[in-house]
Amino acid sequence: MATNDKPNQFQITVPTEVEDGVYSNFAVITHSSAEFIMDFIRMLPNGGNPKVKARVVMAPEHAKRLMYALNDNVAKYEKVNGPINLHDRRQNPPFSGPQGEA
Repeated sequence: MATNDKPNQFQITVPTEVEDGVYSNFAVITHSSAEFIMDFIRMLPNGGNPKVKARVVMAPEHAKRLMYALNDNVAKYEKVNGPINLHDRRQNPPFSGPQGEA
């Protein structure tokens, strides 16, 4: 009997409180020999101290798989939308405009 189900497929449920996602424009990644820790932060101009909005902890193997998946998806995005231009890496946070003096 033939089936349309592919092996190792499963349904992913996104809880209501998670489905809107969390916006982040800055990330800090640290690691130990056992895990990678990714803190996702929202930085706003004149917004006070930035706060971690989400933290993801994963094993090194999963971090590497995530890296490959991101590379693949960025390549697909750029193929359709053109290159993503990165600004000067030293510009953190990524805001411009008048700068105040103290």
